Amino acid sequence: MPRGRRRPRCYAARPMEVVGPASCYYVSQRLRLHYVDWGNAKAPPLLLVHGGRDHARSWDRVALALRDRYHVVAPDLRGHGDSAWAVGSNYAIHEFVYDLAQLVDVVAPDGGPVTAVGHSFGGAILTTYAASFPDRFAKLVNAEGFGPPPGLADRMASTPMHEQMRTWIEQMRGLAARAPRRYASIEDAAKRMEQENPSLSEAQAEHLTVHGVARNEDGTYSWKFDNYFRSFPPRAWSPNAIVELWARVTCPTLLVRGSDSWAARPDADPRFRAFPNARSVEVAGAGHWVHHDAFDGFVAAVEDFLAE
Repeated sequence: MPRGRRRPRCYAARPMEVVGPASCYYVSQRLRLHYVDWGNAKAPPLLLVHGGRDHARSWDRVALALRDRYHVVAPDLRGHGDSAWAVGSNYAIHEFVYDLAQLVDVVAPDGGPVTAVGHSFGGAILTTYAASFPDRFAKLVNAEGFGPPPGLADRMASTPMHEQMRTWIEQMRGLAARAPRRYASIEDAAKRMEQENPSLSEAQAEHLTVHGVARNEDGTYSWKFDNYFRSFPPRAWSPNAIVELWARVTCPTLLVRGSDSWAARPDADPRFRAFPNARSVEVAGAGHWVHHDAFDGFVAAVEDFLAE
């Protein structure tokens, strides 16, 4: 090195346990969709799919617990996180299933099976995909994504199509007039997050908020998800169609419920018997956000299931 030139400063690498994921993108229906990759690419692939109005970084603690044994990938669903919003508000479940099919081909291009964990709407997406392509799944964990109880499902399916269309159009017009809420600071948005789920710790709410908001030009912050996701597209599936679908989920399946959740117990639902190879587990002390409310219990249940 020439005299007088200072040697470049070297910085010690952070310990692996605190290194975050890489941001990656793929294309589905001309939408640029985002996912985070936690490395360990030679390990078996494991997908973590979030629920509605959530984002990929909601899974960070779960990913850190499993990344040493799996190649963990967590997508931002269309209209969520850092993924593109759908033009024309195409947020019916089959659109998300198509996006997932594209991602599975990215993660497992050899056509081999993947393992997947989904929460709420993410669990419903995974279960629908696993029924459509049973050979692409090794194991499936569906947390709080069992769907509406039979009574509500029956009413939704029996509603005349013209009423479904009228309701959907009214919803869309209302959402078109709804401006995204703006928060003066990240702290203010985090307080709203805590109001939505009082069981979150302050640190959890801050983490979810930091990755869940975007800064507006005027210095305020808004949630990243598209408000149009709040609408319910017409064409509700009949209970018979759901049973036929679930009967095709041949991989070992674990249905997880929080003991304090508003959702019904899966094993108390007669449709549960449609699964050829499934069991359910209840995580004590957890509500709907079971992986946040009772992290240790949730991860223990998932790890035991995946190790079988």
